Amino acid sequence: MKYISFSLSAAIALVGCQSTTPNQGLSANNNQATNTLLLENIASPVDISQALLADETADVIHPVNDVEISLSEDVNVSDDVWQRIREQLTFPIEQNRRVVVQRNWYAKNQNYLDRVAKRAKPYMHFIVEELEAANIPLEMALLPIVESAFDPFAYSHGRASGMWQFVPGTGTRFGMKQNWWYDGRRDVIASTKGAIKYLKYLHKFFDGDWLLALAAYNSGEGRVQRAVKNNARRNMPTDFWSLDLPKETRAYVPKLLALADLVKRPADFNIKFFEIENKSVITPVDIGSQIDLAKAAELADLPLEELQHLNPGYNRWATDPKGPHYLVIPNHKVEKFKAGLSKLSKEDRLAWQRYQIKNGDSLGRIAKKFNTDIGVIKQVNNIRGNNIRAGKHLLIPVAAKSLDTYILSQDQRLAKKQNTPRGNEKIIHTVVSGDNFWDISRTYGVNYRQLAKWNGMAPRDTLKLGQKLVIWKKAKIAKDSLLSAQMSHNDQAIMRNITYKVRRGDSFARIADKFNVSIKDIERWNRLNRKKYLQPGQMLKLSIDVTNAI
Repeated sequence: MKYISFSLSAAIALVGCQSTTPNQGLSANNNQATNTLLLENIASPVDISQALLADETADVIHPVNDVEISLSEDVNVSDDVWQRIREQLTFPIEQNRRVVVQRNWYAKNQNYLDRVAKRAKPYMHFIVEELEAANIPLEMALLPIVESAFDPFAYSHGRASGMWQFVPGTGTRFGMKQNWWYDGRRDVIASTKGAIKYLKYLHKFFDGDWLLALAAYNSGEGRVQRAVKNNARRNMPTDFWSLDLPKETRAYVPKLLALADLVKRPADFNIKFFEIENKSVITPVDIGSQIDLAKAAELADLPLEELQHLNPGYNRWATDPKGPHYLVIPNHKVEKFKAGLSKLSKEDRLAWQRYQIKNGDSLGRIAKKFNTDIGVIKQVNNIRGNNIRAGKHLLIPVAAKSLDTYILSQDQRLAKKQNTPRGNEKIIHTVVSGDNFWDISRTYGVNYRQLAKWNGMAPRDTLKLGQKLVIWKKAKIAKDSLLSAQMSHNDQAIMRNITYKVRRGDSFARIADKFNVSIKDIERWNRLNRKKYLQPGQMLKLSIDVTNAI
């Protein structure tokens, strides 16, 4: 599993919730975009929140906006699912610093807890039911908060994806199909069942120790097993709290325990969990065969965006022709959907186009042209090999609506990400043989992790020949006037000492620029010389203005 650090993932979620940003007070609308670009070089509330916790980069990305989904025509939350969870929490909670620090963060961020609970609303009852049926502690219902802030579209730069954040290999190992059409790691039904299988396996692997199982869910059973063996060899305790584990994993289990403590006694911390009905609100409906998602949305009387949000596993404009053959539908829409589906002929489930093969065509080229895959074309047209003849006709399944209508499909999510301005100059790079993110980033003078993020990928992902990558460059413009404008909206600067962990690619100048301090001050605060290189992982003391972070 991807190592996950809470501070930035939480901060990203808060930023997605339209929390205050440094350029909000600037009045000139025509300068707002430029100001935003300039301020990206200045420490934001996200950066400062990270540093205040002295935590590492989480790299959990939330690529789509939240959508309010109509789940019931008769809403009554007198029976709250949080109470159901509360009554079944069993883990002993250590009141040590590692737990208390995490708990304090959550307790101080009611907005974040509200946002996460609203995301969880369609899925929480289903997850609780599945956990109870599998005899898994209900603390695990809180695990998607730690993993992804309950976002089924979330992905990380460790190649993890979905609400439960499975990497490809582990996803396949526990039953999550992944192909061009579909990714079961994002499918809430498939990934929840897979997570339960994985947790049960880990629980057994570590002889019934749930804390070790949780640590292994984060960093892998091999890593945790080696730590246990190392302690045993030295006659040291082998419980979770005593193990030498990665920093991310050492914080990971306390995060879950901190959340459990808050759910158990919210009044003690002056918080309240957004109420979620303790009843089923979604149903996976058997659809039998492939269907266009736009047609399915019409049958269910749902906006297409809502249907896609409930079925995030489908990558394209239609379900996978080879299954799974189900769609998650709100309960109050199921009857209408089933009735419409029963009247729909197999041919009407998809739109079709008759295409005449041209000289130079190949199945791959035709599949790309119509945003489908070779297998579908071969199956529909009873083609066994790969040879096709010019002049012959093929029947091609095509999207019922324009592709940009399917705004949550993989292609549209990527297009939105690549076209989101990150600088004042957009460059398109076509991948050639031997290219990798590191070399491309050096060529254009950008951060390789940012480069991967701009293109919806992980830094270790393999690039394909001919692939188009977007690169954003920023203008080097003086920031003094902009900083003055930003500060003019604060009654008084608030200074605070923080600890900043040096990242790969950091320099004295870059850190000074980011936090609006001088290199001379960094040298003085840390008794360092700018002529010496900073090392990744090195901790620096800084005194910065945190006015916009509190």
